Amino acid sequence: MNRPPLDGITVLDISTILAAPLISSLLGEFGAEVIKIEQPGVGDPTRGYPPLRDGESPAWERFGRGKKSIGIDLHNPEAAGLVLELVKDADIVVSNFRPATLARFGLDFDDLRAVNGRIVLVHLTAYGRTGPYSERPGFARVVEAFSGLTHRTGFPDGPPMFSGYAIADGVSGMYGAFAAMTALRQRDTTGEAQLVDLGLYEPMLRMMEDFLPVYGALGAVAGRKGNENPAIAPNGIFRTGDERWIVIPASTDQMWSRLRRLMGREDLVGLDRMADRVAHRDVVDNAVTDYVRSRDLESLLEDLHAAGIVAGPVNTAEDIVTDPHIRERGSVLEVQDRHGRPSYIPSPAGRFSGFDVDPGGPAPSIGQDTESILRERLHVDPETIRSLRDGNVIS
Repeated sequence: MNRPPLDGITVLDISTILAAPLISSLLGEFGAEVIKIEQPGVGDPTRGYPPLRDGESPAWERFGRGKKSIGIDLHNPEAAGLVLELVKDADIVVSNFRPATLARFGLDFDDLRAVNGRIVLVHLTAYGRTGPYSERPGFARVVEAFSGLTHRTGFPDGPPMFSGYAIADGVSGMYGAFAAMTALRQRDTTGEAQLVDLGLYEPMLRMMEDFLPVYGALGAVAGRKGNENPAIAPNGIFRTGDERWIVIPASTDQMWSRLRRLMGREDLVGLDRMADRVAHRDVVDNAVTDYVRSRDLESLLEDLHAAGIVAGPVNTAEDIVTDPHIRERGSVLEVQDRHGRPSYIPSPAGRFSGFDVDPGGPAPSIGQDTESILRERLHVDPETIRSLRDGNVIS
């Protein structure tokens, strides 16, 4: 098997929590060497997210896996010089500090390209580097609300709701990795350093389908619809007779016709056009609800799939790790952390004909690789390393 496509690319991860570290994780899965710079004694806050196992979050195994950790106190005046030495031989720097903070550390774009004229900085902040909100702090839940997602989530007679997970982190992490590769391509084409200025809310706006186009065309402000899709019926989550849940989205007229025939509801033949079903949503949803309630999940899924109808179960974590398709595809990996304890993590998404992807070894302890990185990459002698430790610059 060939080497992974990002083999030979070095990424400095100067970020914390979820979205920006996900960028470097994704790059690492495709072969990049990722060096994570962490605050000595503290590390990435993800390490402390409950629930904890022996004082450390299992979630850290996902975000730290495959990375090397070097403990550098960026608040120390000597830290910038040390980081910039690492920048000289790096390809990509990922950061999510606010613009003023990054400048105060002496690690803004101009500082980086002064020592490496081919560096790519992926700077992911809540609102981007420009505009009146550029220095505002923000997390995923805040930008989900800012982008309109929270306004659209929930039932019509209830308040706005969060999604089950803070998806802005995942969406922006994936978009950030794509942006990093786009900028790297531009760097290789032009030979010039590149800045990716990405607001955490912007990928959310990009994924919001018709939210803005409908408003622009019709002046309509879309509201909360619960599990309904305003343009599709039936499209919902239904409870089965064995008290489980199934998703059935009949997104085409043909799909509905198949479902109607399976249910034996020839009396609904007059609703074979989507517009008619949307206009009579209650009738359609009640028919599907009654039918699903009369069936158990497994046999219902078999019949739906045999009839060519799209449907799927609402899986729990236990369902996922035991699902035969997920197990055969290797979509979930059983790994060990650095203490040899078992853990589950999602595998790198996708399968590629020309190379394998690899989530890498166990997530490191804080500063686990400090000495080896300083010695091997920067050729720092042991006495200087001791001096930097004594000065609390590194750990």
